[in-house]
Amino acid sequence: MTAEATPEIELPASDRAFLGHPKGLGYLSFVEACERFSYYSMQTLLVLYMVKYLLLPEHVGGVLGLGWLRGNHYHGVEGQPLASAIFGDYTALVYLTPIVGGILADRWLGRRLAVTLGALVMALGHFLMAFESTFLFALLALITGVGLFKGNMASQVGELYGPNDLRRAMAFQIFYIAINVSVIAAPLVSGTLGEKVGWHWGFGTAGVVMVIGLLIYLMATPWLPADNRPSGRDPAAPRMAMSRSDWTSMGALALLVPILAISLLTNNQIFNAYLVWADAHFQLTFFGETLPTTWMITIDAALSFSMLVVVAAFWNWRGKTRQEPDELTKMIIGSGFSVAGGLCLVLAAAGQGAGKIGLFLPLMFHLLNSIGFSHILPVSLALFTRLAPRALGAFTVGIYYLAFFAANKIVGVIGGWYSTMDTVQFWLLHVASATVGLVAFSAFKLFASKHLLGSEAAPA
Repeated sequence: MTAEATPEIELPASDRAFLGHPKGLGYLSFVEACERFSYYSMQTLLVLYMVKYLLLPEHVGGVLGLGWLRGNHYHGVEGQPLASAIFGDYTALVYLTPIVGGILADRWLGRRLAVTLGALVMALGHFLMAFESTFLFALLALITGVGLFKGNMASQVGELYGPNDLRRAMAFQIFYIAINVSVIAAPLVSGTLGEKVGWHWGFGTAGVVMVIGLLIYLMATPWLPADNRPSGRDPAAPRMAMSRSDWTSMGALALLVPILAISLLTNNQIFNAYLVWADAHFQLTFFGETLPTTWMITIDAALSFSMLVVVAAFWNWRGKTRQEPDELTKMIIGSGFSVAGGLCLVLAAAGQGAGKIGLFLPLMFHLLNSIGFSHILPVSLALFTRLAPRALGAFTVGIYYLAFFAANKIVGVIGGWYSTMDTVQFWLLHVASATVGLVAFSAFKLFASKHLLGSEAAPA
């Protein structure tokens, strides 16, 4: 494990220049926020864009390569199930390619060049969304760009801190707070432009924000960790070897990936079939004005942001008098809230009747799910970076994102069932997945954490 027998590092005063954290955390959080704005603009608009415009008979024929893809991969699926399948594949691959991006950075490119290239390719992808014919090429560019960008950003956050620096978990909560600011803004800006002005305006705005993030990243170089580019290292210096505890940590993290994937299904379905359900059945008209359906994402993001702050403040307050729970305990707590949130959707579907669904139960779902989110995502990412062998930092973060790859792939498949499956059963299925995550995290904590993760020695 990376935390073993390493002396505490003395930090200069400037190392606490950003909210008690290194100045580099502020820059990395802002740049990640720009990238997440671009990604969540796509998340917010993509399914609705396909269902309400691109996949309609008068437009679908103009998309280069889609006919071949439907015949050979999607087997003639049309309409909402096709939109969910494309969305699932896109969001899954976005979280698979960071493994390749991590390998490229660790072995050849270095993190900074990988992040720079990734941002450029992502911006290109957003601008290609302005043309119906290049839709699939745009998705391919976005998938490639995120792969180069994402893992190489998160690994830099972890390297801002010494191995025994307990600010690391809080740093990732701040990192996720910045992400959630973007998730709030993306539906309000890109979502509103896309639904009310024109779909391509929403996608283009995401591209502009990505370019801004790239410029800020280039300016931040003096405050970032040393690059890991091989050509920048001393050729005579020995390569970092993997110790036995490093391999044990990697094995433990690999076991956690499928558990984490199952626990994420309800949260990730928000951007897929949930939006289609909300668009058709939620009461979104107030005083004669119908709100954009994408604003449900803003509501979710605002609650996620608020709960990240509240949860971080709560554990900081509680930690002053008692020992703070380890990462796995927090993830178990989060899974319990995810189960409760999913039950709110079941109740909303069961009580729908012939009219529209009021927003009370959906809002309760978003609140409870956001508390669960706050206990699972930033905490699990902090756990992975803490245990990542130094020789494979970016690659290990890429392994972490395998959970999102699997979750989004499954969400794409299950989302396609929405049109033919009873809605109550549809959401009960998601409650069951959150329950599996709760039980599996508990079993891992009970039987494996002490020997594999050493969680007692390194609280969150």
